[in-house]
Amino acid sequence: MTTRRTVLAGLAATATLSVVPARAQGWRPALIAGTYAGKGGAGLYRLPASGRGWSVGAADPALKDVSFGVSRGSMRYLVRESAKGRMIATDRDGKILADLPSGGDDPCHAAIDPAGRLLAVANYSSGTVALYPLAAGVPQPPIVRQHRGTGPRADRQSGPHAHWVGFTPDNRFLHSVDLGADTIFAYALSSGEIGEPAIAWRAPPGAGPRHLAYHPDLPVAYCVTELANTLVTLDAQFDGTLTTRATTSLLPAGWQGSSQAAHIAIDRAGRRLYASNRGHNSIAVFDLAEDGSATLAQHIACGGDWPRFFLLLEDTGQLLVANERSGEVAVFDLAYDGRLRPTPARLTVPGVVFLDRA
Repeated sequence: MTTRRTVLAGLAATATLSVVPARAQGWRPALIAGTYAGKGGAGLYRLPASGRGWSVGAADPALKDVSFGVSRGSMRYLVRESAKGRMIATDRDGKILADLPSGGDDPCHAAIDPAGRLLAVANYSSGTVALYPLAAGVPQPPIVRQHRGTGPRADRQSGPHAHWVGFTPDNRFLHSVDLGADTIFAYALSSGEIGEPAIAWRAPPGAGPRHLAYHPDLPVAYCVTELANTLVTLDAQFDGTLTTRATTSLLPAGWQGSSQAAHIAIDRAGRRLYASNRGHNSIAVFDLAEDGSATLAQHIACGGDWPRFFLLLEDTGQLLVANERSGEVAVFDLAYDGRLRPTPARLTVPGVVFLDRA
């Protein structure tokens, strides 16, 4: 079955003010960074604010191989990406409050429903989705559902690989993006019962859909395909299905190298979309029109190697890129038009794959 996969504060750099927008000056949130142990990561790192940037603090060795996490209120929910994966709930100080099976192998994504009653986890290697009822924020034993399906890429799609989960803004459906099955599945939530997955959208064969993002105001979603390296604009239907509106390459015209799309995020105003390219090692920036149509506006080098994840910090006017293979976080300034400007700031975090506010 296909699977994926100390403190260096003195080496940390900080951003300069020369090109930082005014909103980025002053206050900065403390951050956390999840890492892979096999890539040198010592656990979940603290990145305290330091001057005009961040420094690299101590790592918690009890939280190794944390590849993704979400938080709500005083609770944080982290997935440990390993065979027989774990879902770990902590408080904001990192104290472990619950440690449960993830419902499969190699969990890689998690989401909380808008009402704060359910937590969903995607397990990549087993192609399963686990849904945890939350009682006062504490996860209870999960309901586990199995995806089914394959794709034409035998090396990556010999079975289902759940890669992303997310609740629709109206909380009527849970969507799960499956790279191996070339499918986005939907789970209806309105009945209070979690049934079997239904097909919400079929990707082109071999596209390998990876991550999804919902427009903040429109019935539109955007899917990045890891294997085809495309951004697919999808119209969201009332029944939870998605229909293709447009498909745009995430790579520059004529580029011939090997690349795999990774993460996607949209700003709060719904005017800019960002996606990362591993291999091409870039961030693609798209302008979003009033109807949600996406137009490529910029490609910019990611500041390292293999941009697995990035964190959009609109309050400080920055975007931070977790470059997995080079083991560093690159800091970009966010211009008022949504485009990115590089800075010399780098934080050395071996095996970094995930960032979030502390």
